[in-house]
Amino acid sequence: MSKLKSAFFCQHCGFESAKWLGKCPSCHQWNSFVEEIKQKPAKNTSGWQAGHHKTTNAATLLSDIPVGHEQRISCTDTELNRVLGGGIVPGSIVLVAGEPGIGKSTLFLQVGLQMQNTRVLYVSGEESEQQIRMRAARIPFQNPSFYLLTETNTTAIFQEVKKVGPDLIIIDSIQTLQTDLIESSPGTVSQIRECAAEWQRFAKASQVPVFLIGHITKDGSIAGPKILEHMVDTVLQFEGDRHFAYRLLRTLKNRFGSTHELGVYEMTGSGMKPVLDPGDILLGEKDDSLSGVAIAAGIEGTRPFLIEVQALVTGASYGTPQRAVTGFDTRRLQLLLAVLEKRGGFAFSSRDVFLNIAGGIKVEDPAIDLAVLCALLSSFDDQPLPKGTCFAGEVGLSGEIRSVNRIDQRIAEAAKLGFEKIFIPRNNFKSLPAIKKGIEIVPVGKVEEVYRLLF
Repeated sequence: MSKLKSAFFCQHCGFESAKWLGKCPSCHQWNSFVEEIKQKPAKNTSGWQAGHHKTTNAATLLSDIPVGHEQRISCTDTELNRVLGGGIVPGSIVLVAGEPGIGKSTLFLQVGLQMQNTRVLYVSGEESEQQIRMRAARIPFQNPSFYLLTETNTTAIFQEVKKVGPDLIIIDSIQTLQTDLIESSPGTVSQIRECAAEWQRFAKASQVPVFLIGHITKDGSIAGPKILEHMVDTVLQFEGDRHFAYRLLRTLKNRFGSTHELGVYEMTGSGMKPVLDPGDILLGEKDDSLSGVAIAAGIEGTRPFLIEVQALVTGASYGTPQRAVTGFDTRRLQLLLAVLEKRGGFAFSSRDVFLNIAGGIKVEDPAIDLAVLCALLSSFDDQPLPKGTCFAGEVGLSGEIRSVNRIDQRIAEAAKLGFEKIFIPRNNFKSLPAIKKGIEIVPVGKVEEVYRLLF
């Protein structure tokens, strides 16, 4: 019996060291090294490579490779299709991460049950067969070719894969799997890395798509080594506030499509319900008599929607004014407050400022700057904004309203939801086609001009 060897691995980035280090030289995290058993793979390799002889590929001219059309597997879930870029790519490996209890297992159990003409293998290392059966009973979909396997050893899983011959594999979760090639316990850096590498080799060789469900750490990053995100083709983030029924599926990385797509779901007793028109749920309860509320025309990926921005500006109770933000970048808010103080003469440096994006979502579209600015001015003067008004525009450091992309889609979405007036950048107004939009368009170029028109 060969002597077992151990090494120290950083739990954040996977950096390997022969001895314990207080600070990781790769990611600069403190106290992140953990000792793990390290053993080289035996000659009789287990897992997917068992029974498959390694072949050496020869170099080929790029011009000699035939051009093929990308054939995607379309699933019934329209939101997942949108986020993946039009469907599931054969041979792709997708990592889905999210907080505990957010609904990752429910969503992909539902996806597997929805695909009627697809043979699906659902591998669970966290729940028993009876638990999954009880959850599936609440989902109003039935797939006669849906197979369930509760196993954590990759060698046993690949043996069942050969028997079943699935068209789609869902792993729940990658942190629970264990390969015989590594002696350390499940969930460690070396185990996660080797298990993910086995599934990557399997997906590329068999052209069977694989979904890997993963955990996240307390700081919001994906648990395991950073190389895990580089190994997979697509990284999806499933997020949302537990106090709200709505969940967001974001694309963080996609080799086959855009990385700016967004899927919206509603958590119900019968599973995840796709929200085809999120405009109504993100606007909340509109009350035109309240100050500090502005509506922004935003875009995530290819989808336009309107969101409600709430601001509260009060006198500072202590020496240092507070800045509390939910769903928006705090540094971006500081920038907008500095612009208002410098260009407009508003004394925000002596006021507490609280900002919230309704619906429990987080937005990164710079076009909502104008709505945030107007909500701050409305709360500062304690005057409600005019009824049926929304905003789209980015605010620059000199107080100018900068142009934004796809302004025609934003205008069309506002008109569809019954808004009467929309403030847009002047440069965008010049390039708009001469088409009646059914809504009054107000072009603005400076922050002072916006304030004069509204108040």
